[in-house]
Amino acid sequence: MKGQKSIIIDNALKLAEETRCESLFLFLNTARDCRWFFRSSLQAKGSIVLVVPRPLSIRDSEFKNAGVRVLRSWSGNQTRFSRIKYAFLQGVLQEVIQTDSRVVCVLGPWGKSHLDTITIHDLGLSWSEEFPFDVRCLINNRAFLALMAVVDIALDIGALGREGKPVGTTFVVGDTKNVISLSHQAVFNPFKGYPRRERLLTRPEVVESIKELAKLDGAIIISDDGVVEAAGRHLDTARIATKHLRGLGARHRAAAGISFRTDAVSVVVSESTGRVTIFEKGRIVATLEPVISRRLV
Repeated sequence: MKGQKSIIIDNALKLAEETRCESLFLFLNTARDCRWFFRSSLQAKGSIVLVVPRPLSIRDSEFKNAGVRVLRSWSGNQTRFSRIKYAFLQGVLQEVIQTDSRVVCVLGPWGKSHLDTITIHDLGLSWSEEFPFDVRCLINNRAFLALMAVVDIALDIGALGREGKPVGTTFVVGDTKNVISLSHQAVFNPFKGYPRRERLLTRPEVVESIKELAKLDGAIIISDDGVVEAAGRHLDTARIATKHLRGLGARHRAAAGISFRTDAVSVVVSESTGRVTIFEKGRIVATLEPVISRRLV
């Protein structure tokens, strides 16, 4: 007799076929779940893409030997919709799917082995205002790779805070010259004077410094090639006030304003909710929301 996981995946595969979806994203949380999948007959289904936590203790060669495509995604405690949206961003980045693909997703609660949810998504259509998500403008931005690294950092800050305390901050990525001209230092710039190679987001010590400096007032400015230019920067652009930004505070409105006046993309972490909001051209293009009740305290 088939177990619940196999039954749900079988039905999801039928749904994918009937709706002409190109891929099925299967979210698995543990090495044990992945090895169960390797042993099952499901691994022969070429449309399945495994979405697993980035630090999962299985080598990429094991997935390759099993003939399974894999996406290693951020491993924090996001809601289901946020986990799906972030996997889509990673999928487009790694050219597993396109910006107009149709995808079926199968997942369960974060950190659990059982599956209980099937969803279907057409990336070519806009999501509702409740779940804004439009990656097309982000994909075409020259700072996209740096932006994905920033989103990883922002998700960590949103989910975990810093030293057990919630933290809110703003990142502005790309179009550095114009961003700098439309802002000023609110505090001493801790990155000033360091060589570019020592300010790259690819350096673990830079990432940890950013997380610590997120507690400062002001924005963190990052170039389109992933070099941290400044922290503690006050954004001088007018704060946008539209119906789409109702209920958002000064930090979000300032971030929307700088993205409207420049070609930069702003990423805001809400101190109160941990939600990560991405602005482009003054509008919200994506939100990612952690499970706030599971923040470390």
